[in-house]
Amino acid sequence: MSVNELFTKFTRVWIPDPEDVWRAAEITRDYKEGEPLLHLKLEDETPLEYPVGPKRNPLPFLRNPDILVGENDLTALSYLHEPAVLHNLKVRFLEPNHIYTYCGIVLVAINPYEQLHIYGEEVIRAYSGQNMGDMDPHIFAVAEEAYKQMARDERNQSIIVSGESGAGKTVSAKYAMRFFATVGGSTRDSNVEEKVLASNPIMEAIGNAKTTRNDNSSRFGKYIQIGFSRQYHIIGANMRTYLLEKSRVVFQAEEERNYHIFYQLCACASSPEFKDLGLTSAEDFIFTSMGENISIEGVDDAKDLEKTREAFTLLGIKEASQSSLFKVVASILHLGNINISLNRGGDSCHVSKDDLHLQHFCRLLGLELPQMEHWLCHRKLVTASETYVKSMSGPQAENARGALAKLLYARLFTWIVGHINKALLTSAKQHSFIGVLDIYGFETFEVNSFEQFCINYANEKLQQQFNSHVFKLEQEEYMKELIPWTLIDFYDNQPCIDLIEARLGVLDLLDEECKVPKGTDQNWAQKLFKQHSSSAHFQKPRMSNISFIIIHFADKVEYQCEGFLEKNRDTVYEEQINILKASQFQLVADLFHDKDDVAPQKSSRVSVRPAKPAPRGPNKEHRKTVGHQFRSSLHLLMETLNATTPHYVRCIKPNDFKEAFSFDSKRAVQQLRACGVLETIRISAAGYPSRWTYPDFFSRYRVLLKKSDMTADRKLVCKTLLETLVKEPDMFQFGKTKIFFRAGQVAYLEKLRADRFRSACIKIQKTVRGWLQRVRYRKVHKMAATLQRYGRGYLARRHADFLRLSRAALVCQKQFRMARDRRAFLRERRAVVTIQAFTRGMFTRRIYHEFLLHHKALLIQKTVRGWLQRRRFLRARRAAVTVQCSFRQLLARRRLQQMKVEARSAERLKKLNTGMENKIVQLQRKMDDKSKELRTQNDQLLQVNSGLGSEVNKLQKQLEQVKSRQVAGGGAGGGAQISSLQEELDRLREELQEASAQRKRMEEDHGNEKMSLQQRVEQLETENAELKREKEEMNQRSGEGSTEAQEALQKELDDERQRYQNHLNEFTRLEQRYDNLKEELSLSKFQPGHRRNLSNLSSQESDSNYPSVCSSEVGDTEDSIQLVEEMGVEKAAMDIGLFMKLQKRVRELEQERKRLQLSLEKMEALGKRRDSRSSPSEQEMADQVYNNLKRQELESENKKLKNNLNELRRSIAERASQSDSPNELQDGYNVLLSQLRSANEELDGRKEEVLILRTQLVSHAQQQEERELVESSKVPEVNSSNEPVDKEEAFKAYHGLCESKNSRQDWCSLNEDGELGLAYQGLQQVSRLLEAQLQTQARQHRDELEALHTQIELLRADIEKKQELLNYTAALSPEARVEYSIQQEITRLTNDNLDLKELVEKLEKNEKKLKKQLRIYMKKVQELEAERSCWFQKNNADFEMTSFWLANTSRLLHCLKQYSGDEVFMTQNTSKQNEHCLKNFDLAEYRQVLSDLSIQIYQQLIRVAEEVIQPMIVSAMLESESIPSLAGYRKRSSSIDFNGGSSYTLEALIRQLGQFHSTMQDHGLDPEIVGQVARQLFHCINNYTLNNLLLRKDVCSWSTGMQLRYNTSQMEEWLRGNNLFQSKAAAALNPIIQAAQLLQVKKKTSQDAEAICSLCTALSTQQIVKILNLYTPLNEFEERVTVAFIRSIQNRPPQSTDPPQLLMDTKHMFPVLFPYTPSALSLETLQIPASLGLDFLIRV
Repeated sequence: MSVNELFTKFTRVWIPDPEDVWRAAEITRDYKEGEPLLHLKLEDETPLEYPVGPKRNPLPFLRNPDILVGENDLTALSYLHEPAVLHNLKVRFLEPNHIYTYCGIVLVAINPYEQLHIYGEEVIRAYSGQNMGDMDPHIFAVAEEAYKQMARDERNQSIIVSGESGAGKTVSAKYAMRFFATVGGSTRDSNVEEKVLASNPIMEAIGNAKTTRNDNSSRFGKYIQIGFSRQYHIIGANMRTYLLEKSRVVFQAEEERNYHIFYQLCACASSPEFKDLGLTSAEDFIFTSMGENISIEGVDDAKDLEKTREAFTLLGIKEASQSSLFKVVASILHLGNINISLNRGGDSCHVSKDDLHLQHFCRLLGLELPQMEHWLCHRKLVTASETYVKSMSGPQAENARGALAKLLYARLFTWIVGHINKALLTSAKQHSFIGVLDIYGFETFEVNSFEQFCINYANEKLQQQFNSHVFKLEQEEYMKELIPWTLIDFYDNQPCIDLIEARLGVLDLLDEECKVPKGTDQNWAQKLFKQHSSSAHFQKPRMSNISFIIIHFADKVEYQCEGFLEKNRDTVYEEQINILKASQFQLVADLFHDKDDVAPQKSSRVSVRPAKPAPRGPNKEHRKTVGHQFRSSLHLLMETLNATTPHYVRCIKPNDFKEAFSFDSKRAVQQLRACGVLETIRISAAGYPSRWTYPDFFSRYRVLLKKSDMTADRKLVCKTLLETLVKEPDMFQFGKTKIFFRAGQVAYLEKLRADRFRSACIKIQKTVRGWLQRVRYRKVHKMAATLQRYGRGYLARRHADFLRLSRAALVCQKQFRMARDRRAFLRERRAVVTIQAFTRGMFTRRIYHEFLLHHKALLIQKTVRGWLQRRRFLRARRAAVTVQCSFRQLLARRRLQQMKVEARSAERLKKLNTGMENKIVQLQRKMDDKSKELRTQNDQLLQVNSGLGSEVNKLQKQLEQVKSRQVAGGGAGGGAQISSLQEELDRLREELQEASAQRKRMEEDHGNEKMSLQQRVEQLETENAELKREKEEMNQRSGEGSTEAQEALQKELDDERQRYQNHLNEFTRLEQRYDNLKEELSLSKFQPGHRRNLSNLSSQESDSNYPSVCSSEVGDTEDSIQLVEEMGVEKAAMDIGLFMKLQKRVRELEQERKRLQLSLEKMEALGKRRDSRSSPSEQEMADQVYNNLKRQELESENKKLKNNLNELRRSIAERASQSDSPNELQDGYNVLLSQLRSANEELDGRKEEVLILRTQLVSHAQQQEERELVESSKVPEVNSSNEPVDKEEAFKAYHGLCESKNSRQDWCSLNEDGELGLAYQGLQQVSRLLEAQLQTQARQHRDELEALHTQIELLRADIEKKQELLNYTAALSPEARVEYSIQQEITRLTNDNLDLKELVEKLEKNEKKLKKQLRIYMKKVQELEAERSCWFQKNNADFEMTSFWLANTSRLLHCLKQYSGDEVFMTQNTSKQNEHCLKNFDLAEYRQVLSDLSIQIYQQLIRVAEEVIQPMIVSAMLESESIPSLAGYRKRSSSIDFNGGSSYTLEALIRQLGQFHSTMQDHGLDPEIVGQVARQLFHCINNYTLNNLLLRKDVCSWSTGMQLRYNTSQMEEWLRGNNLFQSKAAAALNPIIQAAQLLQVKKKTSQDAEAICSLCTALSTQQIVKILNLYTPLNEFEERVTVAFIRSIQNRPPQSTDPPQLLMDTKHMFPVLFPYTPSALSLETLQIPASLGLDFLIRV
């Protein structure tokens, strides 16, 4: 395009400005080529005539259109030049506060001097995995690009961070390393990433200092290599440092500080651990007070030292090494304070021995004070023949002291870096690495010395590498897109580098001058002038002979030659170094250990020593100059960088005053020129800087097309459009995927697009304005007609209202007069009625009061008379009671004496209890008789009722016959017959009534009998209580007797008390049985539930809700009775099988009890008459009988147990052959064995009791038989006595006891069902067990007494022994006594030691055993965890499998709750399901385990689903064009191709969600859980979408807001279609919905700000401000959001719920709840598949 077309009216340009560097202006008149003036208008409306000409000022630079202002990439600007770059950076920095901007492959970072919340872990996660152009510029994006290229290209990477001091280099490098540590965390437990980050506070403490430009300036360069494994996890790191500023140790300029470590130690000088250092405030030391500023605002040096020490500890530097390190640092401060005094002549100096700082210096470093005092002021001169010691002058000594301090700090710095590298070193093989280079940028000051020369030399090398890399990338891009490549001329700084490092260059001449014995800085300067005066990059200043100028790529720099030689030599005297090498502390000696010193090898040859030692040559280390060392390390660095793929970060310092978000254009331009950003722009502008993809170009400029040019091939359409619009073919090139434009072409296309839109807007405005005027006219005409119509109607209505009011007035007058008269009449009548009522009430109350007084008098008289009579009666009764008490007291004393005699015998108590037992038995018999009579009467009543019913039926039939006969024959005979039948019917009815009455009377008699029995029982209880009280009194009074008699009596009383308690329990059971008999008739008629008989009894025991009762075990009887009491009579009656067992067992036990009772009574009667002597043959016979019975029982039981055990082992062996888990089988086998042992023990106890009873019966029977034979032969008169002996009954009792299990008919003699016998037998069993327990306790008590007696005897023996020793020692002399006590003590200690050794050995053995078991258990646990993890890893990516397991686990959890037996979960069960609930098994622990497993599976399900949908979210929600008519966005346009992955549409995302939902529905997952899954997934979609929106400027536009709102509405429709809208999933989208609304609302006035704050309640103020800052208009008709509007929202008070971070937490997971959902299926309807192999399960 020609000049005439570009420089037209309203075109905006940039003109130079001395203050702002560049100033914006607008052309007010079209410029024609050749004119000398350009008419402009500044931004403040000031006119300006700008002179132009080919020789003087060229035409000004053109400004970019507003749509390109604020671009993320500077190379995307249409016009690429310095003012455009500066303006774009300034706009981004000041308005939206964006500190990062791309410039091709360079990231420009501007220091905000303010802490920004953009470096959290959520931001790292947001940038991780993203392409460099997809998100807003950030240091994390560069780090992610390096990490991704390392993994993709298998090539090492480097990130080069450069800039001025204070530009933020160290912070940028720190954040880059934090990104690598977070993304590539180590897989082992070494925590290498934490160690890498921990090195930062250490290096900042020892290498950073405050300067005039920066409070934390790095005074050294460092290159950190972060090593990665093949899995790209951090495995180690290595650090290299460059050019530490050692001169800062001894000198600081004004307002500057020394290194931070010095001030940190001084701040903690008062701490106990640092008191030994001898430090005070930093103001007291010369090396820390030169800058006269020892503090930094907002920095706490003491806390920083704590962080430094923590970092040392984390890196493995021990406390001792830290202490030594701090001593070296403190010694440097003391070295600076050593006072060097001049002698009189002034040519020499000395140091006082009493100097406190010298003493501290030598003490801290472990040096000899006299030697250090001497060599601080002297030096040694070595010649070929002699060695001289020369005194130094004061300045020389101070210089030597400064050199020593610098060397000491430099060696310490190197030592710390070496130890950091050792801590970061790894033994694993490094696969690749990423290097982070934090190096000083180009520096130029008023006085530039050797340090600035080295820094600028390094920047020259880095700039050369940068230029070549950028040029290479540009070439690759053109070749990739098949664009014709033409050579681009770029700045090559190789001549400047040759000037510095080539042969006879600056560094060579400097090293050569340093070798000259008397070389000076002036001589070196003259050599430079002579050698390089002809060089284009070297100049000599006009006014100075001791400085020189080098023209660097960034600027001219004048260097002062003074001090170059001294700094390059870095001379330290050998004597001082030797003293330090001889230090007592290893650390100090190691600091000065020569690396090149090698131990001499042993040789077999004879070595000849010279008579005079040769002088030692200087150290090789010291022969290397600083310049030579720096050049070598720089070459090594460049080789490393050239072998890697570099990434560049250029840090810019916006101002010199450290003000937050303040931009100084002059300083920024200087740094842009120095850091190579403008060179990148120039290289890009020389070719085709603007690149658009075909879809982006078509979407942006399709408005310029004609309808006829539209075809399906968009690439062809773009070519046709460009060929039509741009006439010069060299202005653009078509690549494979992109269109390349020359500089300015995009701006021209934007101008054409804006013109097209402007013309369209004018046409639209014309049409709309005409339509608005027509609408307004029609509205006015319609309003006039409406007003006329309403006016006329109003007048008519007003007249009608007047007529209506007149009529209403007449009616109101009539009604008012009537109401007034009626009100007066009613008032008079109410007054008359009121007077009458009060009068009548008064008279009535008078009469009432008279009656009331009369009644009260009567009551008083009655009460008084009654009181007098009662007083008289009570007096007489008290007298009678007194007499009775006296008499009864007399009787009681007599009775007491008698009871004291009887109390010592238990016969009386036995008689009392025997009487009570007889009474209880009689009561039981009476109850049984009554129940039998009641049952008989009920049967008779049923027979009578059935007979009466049959008779009534017969009579009815006869009546019908008679009626038929009467109808057929007629006559009076029929009537008589009817009357007779009627009389018979009445008679039968009367009989029926009498039978009913009789039945009622019987029931009443039964109830009376029951009440009498209850009263009798109460009486018996009262008597028993009295007996107990009497027993207690007797026991108290008889306490003076012997102990054996008391124990016997107490035992008898306990037995009687136990028997009585058994009788009470038996009576309670009888009462319960009586209640059961009342319902027996109804149960016989109707028995709900399942009937049981003997055939199905055993098979139905497990099907019942209650445990079944087995009649083979006596102990089950007690359980059955307890079960009946717990169940209640009604529930127990429902289980007929249970009652059948109870009846059977009761009959057996009752019969057994009766027989045993009779036999025992007779045996006791016989025992009274037998002699007190018992022959040994009888005892032997009884023992023999007992042993025989016991052997028989044991043999039979042993056979049964063997058979059962064989069957059990056989079944276990069969299962073991089928099962795969031997551990579970072993556990089950152990449980069965333990149960078997317990059952055998219980069975043995019961057998023992039965055998004892049987033996007693047999022995009694045999003894009685023998006694009868003897008495019949000797004394035949005895048979005629009053107490006959029946020997046959004893044998019958014995045989009846043996055959009691086989006989069943005799049990019916007690009652019909035998339940009383069963209960009684159970109580007997309980009493026997209690007796056995008491015997056991008594035995234990006896054992304890014996043990105590034994201990007492031992203690007595010990006391006696000690008494003997005491007597023995008392007889000895004092010396012998001491010796004897020592021997005794030694003996005792020896014995104790032996005991302790034995104990220790036992404990060690036990510990080894436990450790071995622990290892076995740990191995098992690890195997289980491995199996579990293998399963999860195998199925962790399968959503269908995970959903299937979640559905099954949750259903099993619901089933455990449903059938657990808890009432909370049984409310919705059916009666059959309640029957299946467990009663004696607690499932709470298993429910907890299943609940935890369900939560784990749920979280795995969410992770799998999020991994599937995460790649779809951003593409579907933000990038896909759901509304095709809206103009889309454009991604980053740069010189590098950043193609993303595959794109997804919203339909694909919804389809995937539908698949998830259908899978969960097919698996039967609970709807509540499905809703929670949907809520979590929608929360994930919202967070990823919003985070991407907050980090992308290209999607923050009005059209994106419209697309996003449409997409969210589609998501809500999907929720409604699947009935998930109530699951709070829609609420999870509120933040992104409000963000879409924020992009669409108006953003101008304060009312708009209030509306935004009230609308966006789900967004924090920080997020709202970020979106407004990112908002970008897509065309010129949209307005940008003003800074004032953003500040108005930012200044509003934040909400209390605002989170501190900017981004949403994508890892947040809502707590899951599993609501209880019972199953409607019953267990009996379930079918177990045969494929499961569960054939051993039996359905019951």
